[in-house]
Amino acid sequence: QVQLVESGGGSVQPGGSLRLSCAASGYTYSGYYMGWFRQAPGKEREGVAVIYTGAGSTYYADSVKGRFTISQDNAKNTLYLQMNSLKPQDTALYYCAAGCDRGHMGCLRDPKAWGYWGQGTQVTVSS
Repeated sequence: QVQLVESGGGSVQPGGSLRLSCAASGYTYSGYYMGWFRQAPGKEREGVAVIYTGAGSTYYADSVKGRFTISQDNAKNTLYLQMNSLKPQDTALYYCAAGCDRGHMGCLRDPKAWGYWGQGTQVTVSS
């Protein structure tokens, strides 16, 4: 049984940083994409960043490029999202996702392309 468990969310002031973690179990890590999505109240779930676990290639939504970094620790079966220079518009419930094989754009743009989801961790950016 695949389980994805996120942690690391919280409240931070604008300009601050947070690091999200996603511990994966029961999942064959390599050969598919893993990624981070977010959903703000009243909005659709949107892709933030994805990583191709085979080669480690990374791709980002334009809104977070240069501020967020997705990475993986294969030994720990853990996915990370380092978020710097946070803005109020980054406030959302952040989800870890796994099991996409649609290519980086397909995976980044389509939540329906993913097989597994975590329960989400809240990130609030406010002064």
